[in-house]
Amino acid sequence: SCSLLHSPHSLKPEAGHLDEETLGWLSFAEEKIEEVAILAAAVSSPDSVQAQLESNAAKAASRRQSERITRPAVQQRLAALDRSSYERKAPFAERQSGQRAALKLPLFPTTTIGSFPQTAEVRKARAQFRKDALSKEEYAEFLDAETRKCIEWQDEVGLDVLVHGEFERTDMVEFFGEHLEGFVFTKKGWVQSYGSRCVKPPVIYGDVSRPHAMTVDVAKFAQSCSKNKPVKGMLTGPVTILQWSFVRDDQPRSQTAGQIALAIRDEVVDLEAAGIQVIQVDDPAIREGLPLRKADYAAYLQWSVDVFRLATTGVGNQTQIHTHFCYSDFNEIFTAIKSLDADVITIENSKSDLKLLGALETHGYAAEIGPGLYDIHSPRVPSVEEMAARFAALQKYIPAENLWANPDCGLKTRGWPEVREALTNLVT
Repeated sequence: SCSLLHSPHSLKPEAGHLDEETLGWLSFAEEKIEEVAILAAAVSSPDSVQAQLESNAAKAASRRQSERITRPAVQQRLAALDRSSYERKAPFAERQSGQRAALKLPLFPTTTIGSFPQTAEVRKARAQFRKDALSKEEYAEFLDAETRKCIEWQDEVGLDVLVHGEFERTDMVEFFGEHLEGFVFTKKGWVQSYGSRCVKPPVIYGDVSRPHAMTVDVAKFAQSCSKNKPVKGMLTGPVTILQWSFVRDDQPRSQTAGQIALAIRDEVVDLEAAGIQVIQVDDPAIREGLPLRKADYAAYLQWSVDVFRLATTGVGNQTQIHTHFCYSDFNEIFTAIKSLDADVITIENSKSDLKLLGALETHGYAAEIGPGLYDIHSPRVPSVEEMAARFAALQKYIPAENLWANPDCGLKTRGWPEVREALTNLVT
């Protein structure tokens, strides 16, 4: 037996939203129960469910034969990769030297994780756009104005590496799924994430590819809003996109993750070509994707590291690759984190009472790192003295030239007053 908590309730609301072929490939909670009943009937009275069995067989054949599922160019590109596709052009020490010269950052650079508050105005504008109450041009103007205000405020408060605020995104995965081939989105395919929080994961039904740039225009505009400070390109990593989606079951998950990684790689390369010097690829779900059996950990972590590296190694040495991790038992995956070969990692740390320091002491870490200085999940604003004490403790374990100052996570769910005060204290 198995709980159906992980399944959306029913496919009925998707009629008219998804095409008939795609509907035939899916099965939610009500449909799964019906299928169990059909299988039970097939054992005792196969003739009574012959029509249903034949219908199911036809749908399965349709899925196997559909040109929408398989894209030969994607599979050929993935098969043609060699080890050089998973490696940066130089070791970290050499990259770090070039990045320091190019970025001209101070000691202890400050940054944020990515998102800024999604206010009622932001949510209202998005809803109006989706209901056609705002035109595409009007919505774009609104987003540009929010982005400009966000960049100018960060510049004014004194942050060193800026972000555009992600006002155009509902979450880390939906935005990218909407721009990639091989994804569909349900109308009411909600499932519980935790507590009262629900999510509506996209469905990966076929080979994944990137038909066009996804974030380049936004990144270029954001960079143009800052006179002399780098603005990060912001992407979600392949494992997180995989983990937070309903994934096709007709090929290994590692293969689907590799296809997503190639799409992200193309975006990373395009961001670099557009003049973006710092690119963040967040893959916080690497830890949660660990298999149930510890015997399977090594193989999973190997391909998880490989697809992250595939997504991020197409750039030059002077382009700085960041990544962010949260909700993780770092000791369990720290070797994998090191193997990602990112230039900078930012890590949720404030709620762990600096347990991360134990992992650093045990495993060592040669690249740059920004352990979170305050908990963004609480409305409480930490004082300058509190963050200074935490930062001083970090300096005992991390060389000064490798240490960044940043919050724990993104600021999407916080309000502007507390964000302004907290980041002002952090910079101070």
